[in-house]
Amino acid sequence: MLTDLELILDKPAGLPVDAARPGRPSVAGWLPLLRLGKRRDPQPAHRLDADTAGCLVLGRTKPALAALGAAFAGRTVTKRYWAVVRGGPAEDSGVVDLPIAKTSTAEAGWRMRPDPAGQPARSTWRVLARGPGTTLLELTPETGRTHQLRVHCAAAGWPILGDPLYGPRGEPGPLHLLARFVGVPGASATAPVPTALRPGFAAAGWAGHDEAADGVLTQRRFGGVPER
Repeated sequence: MLTDLELILDKPAGLPVDAARPGRPSVAGWLPLLRLGKRRDPQPAHRLDADTAGCLVLGRTKPALAALGAAFAGRTVTKRYWAVVRGGPAEDSGVVDLPIAKTSTAEAGWRMRPDPAGQPARSTWRVLARGPGTTLLELTPETGRTHQLRVHCAAAGWPILGDPLYGPRGEPGPLHLLARFVGVPGASATAPVPTALRPGFAAAGWAGHDEAADGVLTQRRFGGVPER
């Protein structure tokens, strides 16, 4: 989705936003090709986990990026995620209000964990569909902590399918988490369900109808990064 001020990409899973190390594909490496008539590279206004697919908002000018940063900081941006979780809540909707903090060990590296002394984190959820052993949820993060939705789902007892960090040990991918919708002042977009996630979504009761193919750049714009 393109306006004069914003660009909303459909980021593929497996592609980090920032360049983690030289030679590894990233959104940052494609920014010069995404100027699309502007004199400067667009810049991400927020972050998505490398393994999370879906809507990523970029500011196309410095004033636009500053305005987007203020909107994200002021929590005036609408973000909705879809996730397939193992098991699922008994209720049809609810809230997870659980502070989280970063932890790190030499053996396992870093991750986030529930911590009463951590940063406040709040997520709302509602059930979209249910299947045998899995549930499709719509998740809305009211705060923007790293790995917030993944930690909150795991702490609630229904980890996201394919989550290698917060799911069962040895959990195979891909991560069934999609940044489905984002709405910022002046623009909004809905990301389609990636091909690799469709079987898991269907098993959780998703009917398979997806009207979201329009309004975002497709994953194939990122040449050299296969759709997952």
